Amino acid sequence: MPLSPLANRYEQFILDLDGCVWVGGEPTPGAVEALDELRVAGKRLAFATNNAYESGEDLVAQLWKIGVRASLGDVVTVGGAMQHLLAETRPGRTAFVIGTQAMVRHVGDAGLKVLNATDLASRAEVVVVAGTTDLVYDDLRVAVQAVLRGADLLGTARDPTYPQPDGLWPGTGSLLAAVEYATGRTAQIVGKPEPQLFHTAIDRMGDGRTLVVGDRVASDLAAAAAAKLDAALVQSDGSDYAELDGFEPKPVAVGGTLAELLVE
Repeated sequence: MPLSPLANRYEQFILDLDGCVWVGGEPTPGAVEALDELRVAGKRLAFATNNAYESGEDLVAQLWKIGVRASLGDVVTVGGAMQHLLAETRPGRTAFVIGTQAMVRHVGDAGLKVLNATDLASRAEVVVVAGTTDLVYDDLRVAVQAVLRGADLLGTARDPTYPQPDGLWPGTGSLLAAVEYATGRTAQIVGKPEPQLFHTAIDRMGDGRTLVVGDRVASDLAAAAAAKLDAALVQSDGSDYAELDGFEPKPVAVGGTLAELLVE
């Protein structure tokens, strides 16, 4: 199948995973074939995700499982970005983490002492909020107490939901909102809509005309705008087209699926 006129205009692509490449680990219609066509045409690909549930290695394994060729260098994760930021700015400090074991490892690998499951957790100097499906009330209580005692508050994203096969699930932003509301503090965000993930992707791929493809106006398109990159919007359960009203710059294209945008 030939590439679309849109795809032919660009040398490289930064692609969101959830809602674009897959939903709940299942590929979106035609996505695998479209990505193969991009590779055959010599296009460079990177996958930039606010998914903090899994490690980069886990995501690469999932991509191969659905038939997408990818290396660890192709995947830019918010967990890796959080680790880099903490290593640069807060090594040696104590931390409490709301998130999966993958995020706990990122924080520990950044040189922080993770106090989860200790009596000192509510006195941590840094609170990191990431996505998890195992949230319990005590996690919120400890995070709030630590922040009220002066801990730095960082979040991986503000996405309120993320798409799954049975509909939308609460996203990282929903968990973070509870901590922010209880403390009156605003978290520093590391993932999209901040542009850092896209800057990292460009550093890895090299210079070239780049298109971002995502399904969220407030995160994917906003991050592309901050990075001064063209963006296209894919429709998914998490897309909110009302957010396009007044949003600038407008996406260069809007389509039902990743495949509809990139191949004919």
